[in-house]
Formats: sequence, C-alpha cells, structure tokens
Amino acid sequence: MTHVRISIDPAVMMGKPCIKGTRITVEHILRKLAAGRSFADVLEAHPQLTEDDLRAALGFAADYMQHETVLAAD
Repeated sequence: MTHVRISIDPAVMMGKPCIKGTRITVEHILRKLAAGRSFADVLEAHPQLTEDDLRAALGFAADYMQHETVLAAD
C-alpha cells in the first residue's frame, strides 16, 4: 500500500505514518477529526497541510483497516 502524501521513516516520529515533509502524524489528524474538528479547523491549526493531505490521511487509515482481521465474538 503506497500513498504519495504519506511517509514512514524510522527517523521521524518513531516511524509513525506522517504527512510527507512534516512531523504531523496520520494518527494526529485522525484524532482531531474524530474529536469533531472540521477540515478547516485542522488546516487552520496546521497551515502547511492541504485538504489533499487530510484526505490522504483518511485514505491511508482506510487502507490500513482493510487488512485487519475481524474475529467473531462468542
């Protein structure tokens, strides 16, 4: 799974997926959006990001979850 706007580098943020060229993690973006922040709020807080970066974070997370195994509960 490759995403041109996402980088994973062990020397940056302990290897967590980040928006390329930043130290802003995909997790950070997802947590802000999950807390009810709008794209506009996140972009205002991080002016170096674009809407495409935020969409890339969401797409990366969706692709990551696609490969999760779900076990049925008893």
